[in-house]
Amino acid sequence: MDTLSDKHQSHSSGSFFSEEKSPPSVTAQINKLFGRQKPVYNILGGGKSADVLLWRNKKISASVLCGATAVWVLFEWLNYHFLPLVCFGLVVCIIGQFIWLHLLKRAPPRLKLPDELFVNISTTIGTEVNRALGFLQHVGSRGDIKQLAIVVGSLLTAAIIATWCNFLTIIYIGFVAAHTLPVVYEKYDDQIDNMVYSVLGKVQNNYSKLDASVLRRIPTRKKFA
Repeated sequence: MDTLSDKHQSHSSGSFFSEEKSPPSVTAQINKLFGRQKPVYNILGGGKSADVLLWRNKKISASVLCGATAVWVLFEWLNYHFLPLVCFGLVVCIIGQFIWLHLLKRAPPRLKLPDELFVNISTTIGTEVNRALGFLQHVGSRGDIKQLAIVVGSLLTAAIIATWCNFLTIIYIGFVAAHTLPVVYEKYDDQIDNMVYSVLGKVQNNYSKLDASVLRRIPTRKKFA
């Protein structure tokens, strides 16, 4: 009987400690940013694009980032224009083809982009544009003045930021952010999650105060009806 009771106590204590260890893992999953349950690599789609964005191959990632920086410096700092660069590039290609074929006596490589590339780009752009237009139409026709004010304020803020720099600079900033933020988040995800949730809590508290004092007093379409 003593042996059976000792075994039962040891089994109960082991199960007790195992149950105590399970809640932190569940809490850690809940506190992930935006309810994230997959690794950053899978969220980015995996494959070569995720390898580049997460710097799995440092040479390729550094080459892509340096190439984008070189293009931005040419257009933004050195005041080059797109059409002259395209013409100079085509001249170099034509001269290279001539030298490759007539002087080196070799078949030059064929310069051709796959048709699927342009189809995929146009399909993706068209889908995102139609989704954005549908969202704006929904906001405009819904009659919710609070949501309309938030969307209009966001667009005006984006317009003010766009006046500080041109379109190419905005694209370059987004490109650099895409090549730096994911790898930083993958390395320091717990610290970033805690900081973001702390900031979101403060923002939500301030928005609740603003909603209670100002936004709820704005009449909506239902009140007019």
